[in-house]
Amino acid sequence: MILKIFNKVNSVEEVENLRTDLHSLVSWSKEWQMLFNLDNCMVMHMGFNNPHVDYFMDAIQIQEVHEEKDLGIIVVT
Repeated sequence: MILKIFNKVNSVEEVENLRTDLHSLVSWSKEWQMLFNLDNCMVMHMGFNNPHVDYFMDAIQIQEVHEEKDLGIIVVT
């Protein structure tokens, strides 16, 4: 299963909202025993005004990438 989350992050409040969403996803996945492979979880910061903050899943920092293949197209930041 592939899951992609996109969120506009322009403020500290939006950063915290995304962090809360990630925490909720991890809690849900544990409850339903559908754990994420954290080695395959990545964050891509897009846009010039993006604050480039760190995000975590289950106390493990999500790897930041600058390019990712999506539906056969390579997206580069």
